[in-house]
Amino acid sequence: MDGLIVGATASEIADSVRDLRERGALRAGEALPPVRTLADRLGVNRNTVVAAYRHLAQAGLVTALGRGGTRIADPTPVAQEGFAPGSVLRDVGSGNPDAALIPDPASALAAVVGRPVLYGEPVIDAALEAWARPWMTADLDPADVRLTVTSGAVDAVERLLAQALTRDDAVALEDPCWLAGLHTVRLGGYRPLPVPVDDEGMTVAGLRDALAQGARAVVCTPRAQNPTGASLTAERAAALRAVLADHPYVLVIEDDHFSLLSERPFHGIVGPEHRRFALVRSVSKFLGPDMCVAVTASDPETAARLAQRLSPGTTWVSHLLQRLAHALLADPGVVAQLREAAAHYAGRNAAFAERLAAHGLRAIPGDGLNLWLELAAPARAVSEQLMRRGWLARTGDEFVLDGSPSRHLRLTVHELDDADAEQLATDLAAAVRAAATANGRMDR
Repeated sequence: MDGLIVGATASEIADSVRDLRERGALRAGEALPPVRTLADRLGVNRNTVVAAYRHLAQAGLVTALGRGGTRIADPTPVAQEGFAPGSVLRDVGSGNPDAALIPDPASALAAVVGRPVLYGEPVIDAALEAWARPWMTADLDPADVRLTVTSGAVDAVERLLAQALTRDDAVALEDPCWLAGLHTVRLGGYRPLPVPVDDEGMTVAGLRDALAQGARAVVCTPRAQNPTGASLTAERAAALRAVLADHPYVLVIEDDHFSLLSERPFHGIVGPEHRRFALVRSVSKFLGPDMCVAVTASDPETAARLAQRLSPGTTWVSHLLQRLAHALLADPGVVAQLREAAAHYAGRNAAFAERLAAHGLRAIPGDGLNLWLELAAPARAVSEQLMRRGWLARTGDEFVLDGSPSRHLRLTVHELDDADAEQLATDLAAAVRAAATANGRMDR
C-alpha cells in the first residue's frame, strides 16, 4: 500500500490517499505509512507529509492515534442534534424546542403572497430587512453595518468562514462546542482551537491562547451557549473585547441563536473598531427548525462577500420564506407567544435543577433549551445506567473538541411533566451512584 501513495505536495499526497480510499484500495482501519517512511520514499520534507495527514484528519478521512499511527477513518455517522431515530427509550437529549410553543404559521401565510421574485433581486427581502435592522444593529458598536440573510445559522457560519479562510486556517471554538459548529469547522478543513467555557461563557485566557496560536476566526455564543447554557456577563464580554482589540482583522462570528427567547441581556465581544465581524440570529428556536432563515449583520466587506455567495440564481434564500418569517415576527400575538415560551423554558429548567439539587446533583440553570449536568462519574457510564432505567441522554463527550471523556450530560427536560421530571431526577441520582461505584471498582 505504501507504494500506491504519490505526490510532491501536501495537497497531492492527501488527494492520493483520498483517491485510494474511494477506490477501495485503502479500507477503514488500515494504517497509513509512518510520516518518516512516506517522506523518505516520496523524497519530500516530513512536514509535507504531516500537513497532508492533518488535512485528511480535518476532513474526517483519517484518524490520528498517536503511537497507534494514522488510520483510515471508519465512516460512522457523526453526532447530530434531534430525536434518536428508532429508540424505544424516553429521549431527554434531543435539544429540540417544544413543538407546542412554536407559533402556527397558518395565520401569516396570506402576508407572503405578493409579486413574484425574479432573478437579480436583492438577497434579503426588503420588509424583513426593515424589521430586522433595529433588532440587529442595536447590539453592535460598529457604525457601518450591513444585513444579509442565509438558510439558518449553520449555513451562515459555514459561508462566513468560507469567504474569509483557506484550508488549514485556525478557528477558535468554544469547548465544549455546539455540534453543528464543530462539524462545520472540521469538514471545512479548518483547524479547531479549543477555548474553554465556564459559567460566564468563553474564557479570556482561552481566547488569548487561541489568538496566540494563529486563530483567524472566532465563533462565540454570547448567551445560551450550547451545550452549557452559559451567557457572557458584561465584565467577561468587556475583557474579551479588550483581547480582540489587538486583532481587528480576525473574523468574529457571534451566534445569538436563542435571541428572542433569551432572558439574559446580550453582551457582545465586537468592539467599535473591529473590522471583520458578523452577528447571526436565526429563527429556528422560536419559529421552528424548518423555518430556515437567519439574519446576519456584518461589516461591509464581509456582507458583500456573503451576499455574493448567496447571489440570486445560485443558492438564494426563498423570499416567500423570508416574508413568512417577517409576518410572524412582526405579529404582536406571536411576540407574546415567544415571551411565554421563553418563560416556560427558563422555568422548567430551573425547576429541574432544583429537583437535581435535592438529589445531590449540580446543574446550573443557564439559558437555552438544555441543562448541563455535572457528574461524579464518567458520562458514558452514567448514560448506560440511565438506559437501563428507560432514558436516553446525550453525553458531554460529543461536544468536547479533543474527544476526551466527559463528566457531563446535556439534558432536554422542558417537555417533562412534574411526575416524569421527578422520576428522571431519581433515576439520574441512582445512575450516578451505580456508575461511580463501578468506576471505583475499576480504579482499584
